[in-house]
Amino acid sequence: MSAKKVRVRFAPSPTGGLHLGGVRTVLFNYLFAKKHGGDFVLRIEDTDQSRYVAGAEDYIMECLNWCGLIPDESPIAGGHYAPYRQSERKAIYREYAERLVMQGHAYYAFDTPEELDRNRKEIPNFQYGHAYRDTLRNSLTLSQTQVDQLLKDGEPHVIRIKMPENETVHFEDMIRGHVSFNTSESDDKVLLKADGMPTYHLAVVVDDYLMDITHAFRGEEWLPSAPVHLLLWEYLGWKEAMPQWAHLPLILKPDGHGKLSKRDGARLGFPVYAMNWFDEKSGEMTPGFRELGFLPEAFLNLLVMLGWNDGTNDEIFSLDELVHKFSIDRVNKGGAKFDFEKAKWFNAEWIKRSEAGSLKSEVKRILEEKGVVVADDALLLKVIDLVKERCTLLPDFYQQSAYFFERPGEYDLAAVKPKWTDAKTTFFEGFMTMLGNTERLAGAELEQSFKALAEEHGIKAGELMLPFRIMLVGGKFGPHVFDIAALLGKQETIARIEKALAEFSN
Repeated sequence: MSAKKVRVRFAPSPTGGLHLGGVRTVLFNYLFAKKHGGDFVLRIEDTDQSRYVAGAEDYIMECLNWCGLIPDESPIAGGHYAPYRQSERKAIYREYAERLVMQGHAYYAFDTPEELDRNRKEIPNFQYGHAYRDTLRNSLTLSQTQVDQLLKDGEPHVIRIKMPENETVHFEDMIRGHVSFNTSESDDKVLLKADGMPTYHLAVVVDDYLMDITHAFRGEEWLPSAPVHLLLWEYLGWKEAMPQWAHLPLILKPDGHGKLSKRDGARLGFPVYAMNWFDEKSGEMTPGFRELGFLPEAFLNLLVMLGWNDGTNDEIFSLDELVHKFSIDRVNKGGAKFDFEKAKWFNAEWIKRSEAGSLKSEVKRILEEKGVVVADDALLLKVIDLVKERCTLLPDFYQQSAYFFERPGEYDLAAVKPKWTDAKTTFFEGFMTMLGNTERLAGAELEQSFKALAEEHGIKAGELMLPFRIMLVGGKFGPHVFDIAALLGKQETIARIEKALAEFSN
């Protein structure tokens, strides 16, 4: 590890929702930075103005806030390396692009989009590179006088890197080890566009250098761009300052064939975005993990296990534990299959482990959105503790807890009436009397009294438990029925038995 302070960055484009693969990249960056006492930087790469989507930057910030992955430096937080939006750094990039032209490592290209489209149609596998650059309209084929005149006249142009032919470039990847490329396999990427904006290739190198980024973690889909970036670091004289790279494995479809996409989520019925994303252009709403009812702790936990483990069989980790345990050496090279059932398992485990107080506001919101009035927060906390082991997603709290705050509107009569008898009616009438004479209800004591009374009436207690549950909650669900009664209290329990008996006896 270099003695230089660790600085990592996440640099998304504000073009849409944040895919779970993007959040995992944030997470690995964040964990690495915090493990080594470093800084986590958020930089917005908004140089492609044609794809810019209003609201996307705010969405990204809200996602990171929800996850608890708060940048040390960002467009919002500021920092010593501001500005953190590339569109606000536009004036910086031309200097470096022009320097590359002066050195002979880049050139002006004046080809129109129509000319390039014609080449693509006429030439199979056309690439703007060493094979065809000498036949195109650029500063390599035009005279200096012609180039100067075109520039003076404001002729639209781009600046392209001049990739060397048949050279080998290489680097050490923190996950993949030694990686090498032949430069002939890369085309002459555009570095500076006609509107003066840099492309990703130039901007990422310039900004990583100027912001003192020491480690760059990104998806493996960026590996083909590595030769261009390696050469830019070298050509600009910054090779010694180049960050260490780690190319993260893909998150794969559930069947393992190909990268997980938004379409896969829509087809298979699960989210792939961190939060709901509404595309104003298409009018399409893409669902998110947050709105489905995932806790941020569970979301991070499931993400980190897609491609990393700590070398044990442990699977549940808090963010603090992950900071302590995380090591880039434990990240796998191969892609990780996404399993939504496993994702829900993580959420259920985190709900179980959560303090009732941390769940209260969200559960209360869910209940009140369904029209359930929660007037007693102390009762709500007890209810949450009682039912949380039965909840996989946060909206499950509605079915599992609404009946504590409002009496059932209907009953699962089909589960009761076929076996209902007058003897059972008599039993519950006696049970109500017994409850009325009871000072306080406690689950275990109530169960003993219930079973003793059943024995007196000559009825098996097991035949009475389901009707009792349905009287209290309306259906065949919920925690231990005597714990439900104890929380409801004797007056409410009696009232519910009395109301249900009228339904059962008809």
